[in-house]
Amino acid sequence: MTDLSDTRALVTGAGHGIGRGIALGLAAAGADVAVHYGSSADAAAETVSMIEKLGRKATAVQADVTSAEQVDRMVAEAVSFLGGLDVLVCNAGHLIGRVPVAEMAEEHYQRVVDVNLGATFRTCKAAIEALRESDRPRIITMSSLAAHNGGGPGSVIYAAAKAGIRGFTKGLAKELGPDKITVNAVAPGYIADTAFHNTFSTAEAQQTMIRNAPIGRSGQVEDVAAAVVFLASAEAGYLTGSTLDIDGGTWPR
Repeated sequence: MTDLSDTRALVTGAGHGIGRGIALGLAAAGADVAVHYGSSADAAAETVSMIEKLGRKATAVQADVTSAEQVDRMVAEAVSFLGGLDVLVCNAGHLIGRVPVAEMAEEHYQRVVDVNLGATFRTCKAAIEALRESDRPRIITMSSLAAHNGGGPGSVIYAAAKAGIRGFTKGLAKELGPDKITVNAVAPGYIADTAFHNTFSTAEAQQTMIRNAPIGRSGQVEDVAAAVVFLASAEAGYLTGSTLDIDGGTWPR
């Protein structure tokens, strides 16, 4: 099993779903975790309790990821609690709602970009100084299968933002390489039993995604968490600028 003992991690959007799974995966491997949340304090507190039951330290930190000031404060609080930072997981993001481009208001477009690509930029920027002090620094971002296939009807801007995260990840890996900070992304496909897909994917669409996965099943939160744990590990020290597709080989891309 991957050993992340003495690793200090911050996971954004970790109150539930994939973010919670990632936080628990890191804790199970030995990391202490700062659990970021936007508005659901109760869910974040539950994640913290679950991590503590695994024998690791945890705290909840709140921020609106569209605010640079709040993100800076959130990262500072996490670093203070953890005593430093080794792993940053930029999981926070959202589709907001399915709206065709022809009907989309400027404000909706800006919100989708801001809460996905913008949030990733702000969080990485705020954490770089602390990561430079680590002897095993890692940044892991969250792209999506939508970055490959353009998403479904009404999610064009979401797909574009997630594709932007993929490009941002590769560029940041080059920029931070001299600091020995690795920067990689994971790109989940259909992950079952998450609020995201339960809200924005119809049952028919979910079955189509399963049929299009050669491995023959939907993804699980644990599948994404396992990839993140690997990217956070010493074994992934020579891997940077890459995107791991956690989608069971789903096609078409």
